[in-house]
Amino acid sequence: MSQEFRMTIQYMNIQTYPIGEMQSNCYLLEKDGKALLIDPGDTADFLLEKIQTMRLELVGIVATHGHFDHIMAVGEIQLSCPTLPLHIHEKDIFLLKRVIETARHFLKYDPVVIPIGLTTKIKSGKLVIQNFQLSVIETPGHTPGSCCLYFENEKVLFSGDTLFKSGIGRYDFSYSDKEKLEKSLEKLLKLPEETIVYPGHGEETSIRDEKNIIQMFFS
Repeated sequence: MSQEFRMTIQYMNIQTYPIGEMQSNCYLLEKDGKALLIDPGDTADFLLEKIQTMRLELVGIVATHGHFDHIMAVGEIQLSCPTLPLHIHEKDIFLLKRVIETARHFLKYDPVVIPIGLTTKIKSGKLVIQNFQLSVIETPGHTPGSCCLYFENEKVLFSGDTLFKSGIGRYDFSYSDKEKLEKSLEKLLKLPEETIVYPGHGEETSIRDEKNIIQMFFS
């Protein structure tokens, strides 16, 4: 297991776990004894053990988009928490049916994947999952249903594969859209500059630090 990172912002703890062969960032958010998972892409046993060890109650699972390396552990987690749905944008539901196919392509072997059970569709606007209040920002481009998750009070953004430290998301898949990605990045530029960005891969950054990267993409 890769090194884990922990940060406390106001009353919410954020733990970062780069997991799986793609080293996708899974985020475990902790607040008042409750836990929220963002992008659990692999190692369900490890994540469930962490939650149990910390004596937390898992109350939600949210995916920034439907790529296998961000949702592959969901089905196995739901075996332990069968009433918990995966929150995901409806335009990425089609990718859930391609998990094994795309995982095989990138990993070069057949992974064991437990099918995802319940899903709940998310869209732009407020989302409340028990103790966690956030805003869903629709940011299509990398995938049709890509979303960023913004915690306004904490000034924290989980950007999935839309924005990285010194980079932006791929737009060369058959369903990607460069023009939509450009408009999505424009949305992110409107957030406060001090907003901390937790991406789907790599280190955290900020809107301020990525402004030049985003503007270079437009030029």
